[in-house]
Amino acid sequence: MPRISAALCLVTALALPACKIVKTAADSDAVAVDPIAALAEQTFASQLLPLIAEKSSDVASLRTAIASGLDAAGKTHGNRGAGEGAAWNFAVKGSGKVIAANLTSRARKAELDSDGDGAADLTLQLGPVIKGTALRDVAPFYDFGDFRDQIEFAELARAINDKLSAALVVPEGDLVGKTLEFTGVVPLKSAKDAWVVTAVSVTVAP
Repeated sequence: MPRISAALCLVTALALPACKIVKTAADSDAVAVDPIAALAEQTFASQLLPLIAEKSSDVASLRTAIASGLDAAGKTHGNRGAGEGAAWNFAVKGSGKVIAANLTSRARKAELDSDGDGAADLTLQLGPVIKGTALRDVAPFYDFGDFRDQIEFAELARAINDKLSAALVVPEGDLVGKTLEFTGVVPLKSAKDAWVVTAVSVTVAP
């Protein structure tokens, strides 16, 4: 039987009462549960979203901190992903005028002007297809060392992204010209990287 970390075993144990019972030749009462999906379910709303809300820095102050040194800003405001050269992941909040938007794609996005100069300087990733691992990597309680291998760790990122995809409410209609307020996570390997924010909340400013 593959090794599963103590954290995943705990989640599995907690999830047992709601599990589907399946019949097998060896054990008619065997319990089928996906520990990765269970971990995402257990932590997404109770731990991850509160962490992002609590740790989020406003766009302007985070840009200023990063301009003085990405690593220093990351150690103070962010969390680094696993592996050499991994991005710093920052919880961020702010607002901006929508310069362009694509809401017909499965990977919806909005291009925002967050500093008032008339040019887009930030992209909001709005799903339902959520790319990347920023949501997993912003949280220190998802530790690569607790997982069997990179494949299992990648499965966790997908499970978390799926949770967000189901939960994120995106404003309807033509967003161009409107001001959006958002909270999310931006991954940066370099201070010069374009900002692509995975939004966990987005609303039209009143």
